[in-house]
Amino acid sequence: MKILIFGATGMIGQGVLDACLADAGVARVLVLGRQSTGRAHERLREIIQPDVTALGAHTDALRDVDACFFCLGVSSAGMTEARYTSLTYDLTLAVARQLAAIAPALTFVYVSGVGTDSSAQGRSMWGRVKGRTENALLALPFRAAYMFRPGFIQPDGGAVSKTPLYRVLYALTQPLLPLLKRLLPDHITTTRQNGRAMLSVARHGYERRVLDPRDIIRAAVR
Repeated sequence: MKILIFGATGMIGQGVLDACLADAGVARVLVLGRQSTGRAHERLREIIQPDVTALGAHTDALRDVDACFFCLGVSSAGMTEARYTSLTYDLTLAVARQLAAIAPALTFVYVSGVGTDSSAQGRSMWGRVKGRTENALLALPFRAAYMFRPGFIQPDGGAVSKTPLYRVLYALTQPLLPLLKRLLPDHITTTRQNGRAMLSVARHGYERRVLDPRDIIRAAVR
């Protein structure tokens, strides 16, 4: 299986990349991003460019990709809806529409989040934008598309958030995680679980196109 990853330097993307490189069934991992992952592996190839939507020069490399794991994302804090839409809906669809034309047989997995609003009409700005993005992706002519909606994600395997505020929050909540896992076992996933779950749905599919934390945990052990 050949995998394409966007956002491999982010916390979730790091977990996904680790899962792919640890899986002997993954023949090649192609990472496309604005900066290097800093990793070296015989099955890893990186394309570094400022504009991640510029796929035209890489058509040959993308044509035989089996799955795309789209882990790019930004916090909506302090953003207008127009700006957040540009960095979320517009950017994601610019990539996805090109991939649908280049490699329509691939499986597209998009990382969204709990609270995403499928109606795109709710009060939460980020929820509306993510909902529109999910709906548009599900309408594209891929072999399959899956929307991952993790809740609280525990970084493991050395994964680190790129957002300073999130790093502080993870540090503060770390002592409470054992208790939270006992109280809310179906609401907390790890970066490794998300990576394994993405590989699982790319290989075997899943009965739902939108996966909540419980689905992610289940898919990770298939």
